[in-house]
Order: sequence, then C-alpha cells, then structure tokens
Amino acid sequence: METLSEKTKSTFLNYRERGDFPALQERGILRLLAPRGPEEDALPRGGLPQGEWRQLAEKFAYSRNLRPQWVYVDNFAALIPALIEGRGDVIATNFSRTPNRRSQVAFTRPLQTVNELLITLRDIDKPPQEVAVRRGSAYAETLKEDTEQAYKVTLLDGAVANSTLLAAVAAGEYQATVMDSNLAEALLLNYPQLTASDQLESSRDIAWAVRLNATELRRELNEFLTAELVLAGQNSSKSIRDWEDILESGTLRVLTRNNPASYFIWRGELMGFDYDLLKKFARDHKLRLSMVVPNADMDLTDALQAGMGDMIAASLTVTVTRRQQGLVFTRPYLQVTEQVIAPSTDISLQGDAPLEQMISGKMVAVNPQTSYHESLAEMMLLQRERGIAPIQISEHPGATTEYLIDAVAQGIFPYTVADSHLVAIESTYRDDFRVVADLPNIREIAWAVRTDQSHLLEQLNNFLNKHDRDLFFNVTYNKYFKEKKHILRHQENRLRNTDALSPYDPIVHKYTDKTDRDWRMVVAQMYQESQFNPRARSFSGAQGLMQVLPRTARQLGVENLYKPENGIRAGIAYLGWLDQRFPQNIPVEQKIYFTLAAYNAGHGHVHDARALAQQLGLDPNQWFGHVEEAMLLLSQPKHYRKSRFGYVRGREPVKYVREIRDRYIGYLGVERNGYFNVE
Repeated sequence: METLSEKTKSTFLNYRERGDFPALQERGILRLLAPRGPEEDALPRGGLPQGEWRQLAEKFAYSRNLRPQWVYVDNFAALIPALIEGRGDVIATNFSRTPNRRSQVAFTRPLQTVNELLITLRDIDKPPQEVAVRRGSAYAETLKEDTEQAYKVTLLDGAVANSTLLAAVAAGEYQATVMDSNLAEALLLNYPQLTASDQLESSRDIAWAVRLNATELRRELNEFLTAELVLAGQNSSKSIRDWEDILESGTLRVLTRNNPASYFIWRGELMGFDYDLLKKFARDHKLRLSMVVPNADMDLTDALQAGMGDMIAASLTVTVTRRQQGLVFTRPYLQVTEQVIAPSTDISLQGDAPLEQMISGKMVAVNPQTSYHESLAEMMLLQRERGIAPIQISEHPGATTEYLIDAVAQGIFPYTVADSHLVAIESTYRDDFRVVADLPNIREIAWAVRTDQSHLLEQLNNFLNKHDRDLFFNVTYNKYFKEKKHILRHQENRLRNTDALSPYDPIVHKYTDKTDRDWRMVVAQMYQESQFNPRARSFSGAQGLMQVLPRTARQLGVENLYKPENGIRAGIAYLGWLDQRFPQNIPVEQKIYFTLAAYNAGHGHVHDARALAQQLGLDPNQWFGHVEEAMLLLSQPKHYRKSRFGYVRGREPVKYVREIRDRYIGYLGVERNGYFNVE
C-alpha cells in the first residue's frame, strides 16, 4: 500500500511564493521545509516513531486538498530565510519556539514541550567550558542566555547528525553538546559513557512555523494539530474490555458515525436515536458516555477489534459477513428495508418488472463498508444466474449515505441504496430524489460487541428487553423517525459542515487567530457557557457569551460583557491567562483540559486536584481518568480539608470538560462536502 511519503515523490519545479493559504490552494501544492541530513535527524521529538512528523505534515496537506512537497535546506539556520523568501510554506520539523525566531516567523500551537539537556562525559572533574551545537539551532540561543555560566559555543555547519555529535563528545572531541530531553532519552542508550544534565534549566515549545503574513495557513494548521492531539488522546486509550472493566473505569466508549439516525449535533447539542438510548443506558449504570467517531476510511469493526471503543452503535445492519468478522449483535431494535434511490427527475425505472431486471446493467454508488455493498453483490450473483446483465457497483469509501443521496439527486451518480429509516428522515425536508424499489431482504439494526464481551452483551440486551416498545423507546423513536415537526426542526438546524458553528464565528476567529487556540474548541465552550446567548447571566454574576465575571474582565481590560465581541475577547484572554498558571511540562493536549477545568472551577482547585492525584498514585499531568477522579474527591471532607483551596463541587468541572471535549469531537466528526472525516 502506498504511503503518504511515496505520494510526494513526483517531479517538483521550485518557485517562490509568499502568499497565504488561498495562494497555496490556487497552486495546489504545500511546500514543507526541513533541514537536509541523515534520516536519524528526522526523528520526531518525544520518542515517536521515525518519520511520524513527516507523515503528520503530509496528512495535513492532503486534508486540505494540497499535494505535499518537501524542500530541503542545508541546516537549521537556512530554514527561516527559505521560508521568508518564499522557497517553502511551512517549517515542518522539530523547531523550537524562541524569542528571536518569533520575531521573524509565526509559530503554530506547540506540538510538544521539551527540556534542553547538557550532554557531557559521565566522569568529569569540572563543568564544561566549551559546547558544540549545530548552527541555527535553538540551543545556541539558550547557551547565550545562560548568564551564570559563560560557555564558549562552537557552531557546527552542515548536516551533522545527533549521533555524530554524541560520538564526538564520547571521543573527547567536544566537551559537551545540547540535546532535547526526549531525543536524548532515546539516543543515550547507545552511549553509556555520556550523561545528561538539566543544568541549563531550559524548556522549549516545539512547533511548526509559517510566514508572518500567513494568518489563514496558521489557522488551518492550528485547527488540524489541535484536532490530531485531541483525537490521538481519545484513541490512545485502546483497551479490550468487558462489563466489569467498563464499570470500574466509569466510562462507556461507543463507536459511531455522524448520521441523522445515530448521532449528530443540533444547535450545539449532541443528539441521535442511538445516542439518546445509550445516554439512558449509561445513566442507569452511573457511567459517562463517550462517543468515538473513527476516520471515515476506518471500518467500525476494525476499530472495535482494536479496542478504540467498547461497542458499536451506528444504525449497524446485522449481516453474516459482520458476524464472520467477529461481531456479536444485540437483539435488534429496528427493522428496515434497503431502498434503491434515483433522482426525482429520473422516470426510466418504472413498471412492475422485478428489481433485478429493472436495474440490469445500471451503475449504483455505495460505500463498500456498508451492508448495501453486500446486498448489491448478492443482486449481481442473482442477475448472472438468470442471464441478466449485472449491475455495476461504484465504490466510494468514506461516503455517507446522505452524501450519496445528495449526489444522486444532483445527477452526480445515477443510483444509490439507503436504509428506509434514513430515507424517511431525508424525505421530510427534500423532494429531489425518489425510491425506485426495495431490495428483497428485511434487515435488522442492532448494536454490536466483540465475541469476548458476553457480560456487556447481556447488559445491553437486558436494557433493550426492558424498554422494548415502552413509553421511553416510543417517544425517542417518534422524535427521530415519525414526528415530521421534530425531524424538520432537527434537520434544519443540524450541523452539516464546520463552515459556520455559531453566529459569532468571525469574532472568535479574530481573537483565536492571535493565539494557539482552535476556534472550534472556543465555540464548543461558548455553547457550554451560554448556548450562544449574549445576554446570559449566571447566578454568580458571570455575564455574556463566555460567562466571565465583570471583575475578571476589568482586570483583562474589558468592559460591557453583554456586547458579543467584548464577551468573547474577555473569555479568550482569560483562557490564555489560565493556561500560564500550569507547568510547562504538562503535555500540550492535556493542558487544554486543565485550562477548561480552571475556567469552570478556578485554577486553585485544579492545582489541589493535581496534588491529590499525585498522592493517590494517579498521573497529575493527565486529566481524564486521573486528575478528574481526584477533582471528584475534593467534595469529600476528608480530602478538601487537607487541600489549600478547600471544597469544590467536583462533578461540575468534570462534566464541563467532558461535554466541551465531546462537543468539539462532534464538530470534528461533522462531514465536510458530504464526506465524513475523509483524509
């Protein structure tokens, strides 16, 4: 299978371009700058697999419909001149944010924070006086800033590998060098005679860089990188669990898709038939519900088997193939038919002829991951057996049923297939397609688990048996599939793309573009605070869209919080102030959650929760499953009496952070141009 890097090996003619993101879109190319040198120097910071950052940069390019092209320069010192001169568009390597560099280029949000370590021989009598580093590296700035120790700095030109530097120090050619902490951790294993010291007391943010005028490109990068960090954090908790482990964790992870039947965002609220059913199931068992939406090109069965979630709830059809792939289904909770869809203007498929004759030789567009593909394959066999010209299946991986219906209505594809309950929803608000006929089999919709989850399966079946066509089930079913008024309202205001999340997006862009924040995360928080009501006021006196206290706003230089721009400006400024209240060594993706928790409960209580987490043997630098658990305990006297800032209603910040995170992930899952998370 071709890798992203292999796709970039086509012929490239260099040129100079100093424009912003629209200029790059016009050319269709994103030029990624990196220093020329040994592959060893392509190691990303943080001990990640070799080349992962390269893959990440290329993934960004493809996500924006750009062709990535790597442009190499001689060393780190040549990166910024090449960027400014327009010979590249993004410095996409392990690049430290320093004051000197920040005056010349615009950095993205940090990808990671590292410590700069002084590397010397293990047995030395006195501190080193001379340090060798590569020209253009951030280490030279660090050594110059160290006023307590005047080092003689030797600047090395050319493509010098880190391993070469370490070997030279080990051989006594240089007294010392400097290296990032996590890179040193990986490489020093091969040099037992060397040791690392943090006597420089220097931490640096690692980020990518663009030209100062490339504000739109920087925004696109920040959106992409924040999403990757958040989703990586969600997906990193892969575990194969049954009911007992789920109860112990307190969270049920549900794999799903964004569609009008299962899971969607309506006016900032998470909704859907499957979502509402499982929200009650989770509440009955005192569990938190976490919806996990894999990339569109990843099959939900594969995601479940990989431990990305505990179950699947996505209007999933029960099929023999899926059982053979290791899925075990709950009792069905819906029965549907699969319907062939044509444009409303197409009257060619009419009459009483059998369906296999009616669609003989026709091209039908489907996503190969759906049960529709299996049904059409069965139809092809039937047609061949009867001497009928078989249909032609046009495969579109990652395409949603809605996208395919819309594409058929527009004449892009002649026909597609959709489940009857999805067709019913679409038919309430559009009349540009029609149902030609039903495929022969009645299909059952159910939830799915792995073969080793018998206890979870039992609990889900108990729930479905208990609510089989009862009042709760019927009211929920009617809301999504029967009551036209509700369906129309949901579909009218359902979030279908991320072009417009709120009425205040331009203002949010204005102030987040000056920061490292993803505007979508701020909008998710804004809805949590005020439901987009600029006149909102809390019982404690917080005001406006971001619910900032007037005294806090005055300290930030903002008055009249009911004015939308003022409320948003104050909220974003306060987030920045809170962000600085936490140690730099907290992983950048985790600091997002600590800052949100502090916004809700105060940073003092979050610091208390971190301290308590440390005492309990939890990780004070991880929010979910660690510091959030300690935060819950700070409402108990035996814990809050020992804390510096005392009692806090811990459930509130825990719920606050989770709901904002879930809404943000919901935004990420919204289809763009009809496709769902297509890379």
